[in-house]
Amino acid sequence: MSKPAFWKNTKRYRDLKGFWRNLFGCNVYKLPIDAGFTCPNRDGSVSTGGCIYCDGRGSRLRQAGPLPSVSEQIRRGKSYYAKHRQAKKFIAYFQTFTNTYGPTDQLKRLYDEALAEEGVIGLSVGTRPDCVPDDVIGLLEEYTKNFHIWLELGLQSIHDKTLRFINRGHAADIFLDAVRRASGGKLHVCTHIIVGLPGETREQIIETARILATLPIHGIKIHALLALKGTNMGDLYERGKITLMEKDDYVQTVCDILEILPPEMVIQRLTADGYRDIFLAPLWAVNKMDVLNAIDGELNKRNTYQGRYYCRNKEQD
Repeated sequence: MSKPAFWKNTKRYRDLKGFWRNLFGCNVYKLPIDAGFTCPNRDGSVSTGGCIYCDGRGSRLRQAGPLPSVSEQIRRGKSYYAKHRQAKKFIAYFQTFTNTYGPTDQLKRLYDEALAEEGVIGLSVGTRPDCVPDDVIGLLEEYTKNFHIWLELGLQSIHDKTLRFINRGHAADIFLDAVRRASGGKLHVCTHIIVGLPGETREQIIETARILATLPIHGIKIHALLALKGTNMGDLYERGKITLMEKDDYVQTVCDILEILPPEMVIQRLTADGYRDIFLAPLWAVNKMDVLNAIDGELNKRNTYQGRYYCRNKEQD
């Protein structure tokens, strides 16, 4: 396989920045928003304590005091990017906790507020697959008539044993159902996975990617597992109950994943970072650019691309 011409980028994978630049003719920037949502995995609706890797403090804005309005957060973000990068087009990224966890009229009010801001051309809404009822999907689909909309579904692993261990509060079939219901229209679906979850082999991680490669998913975020102080995962790490992936293993596994994903899938993220004040491990993950460069270097070394083995896997299925 050769690199697909439609990527129109310099990467060996279809990166989000290049995807947006090709689609809109300029760079597009995400503006992170904390709209004050909580999570059913924290408030007792599903469970308490959240996923074992999750820091429950929320965004830095939330930690600092009363949250500014959605409009004010967007204006602050736009001001930064306009000053430093001459940016003109933005995606409002509802990021903190579960951003579909509320009545549909409340969601519409918040999303409308974001889309009313000048230069905002769409939304990216981060949530859980057990918090996207049909009316919420319908609301997001309605926006696609005039805006660029992403629905980001946290999955982390396709393996139910792992999901139970990390206290996700839902099984894989809930995710599969959410993807099915959200597909078929103009809504872009992105999923999040974590590489290096305790107890998972590389083969199991690759199995997650293989299954995702068969689904109507438009994008993916790949995260390294982080141990953060104050989380259950951090506690397990500090007590020596779990070990975390070494950098080389992570880089190799991410490249393996990229090779089997469809070339059309947009790669939104390839690693993860956490708040420095509570960061425990792995130390190599602190330098995000170094990890990205290592992934680029391994892809170059292999002379490979995203999707290199996708057709073969599709035939085997």
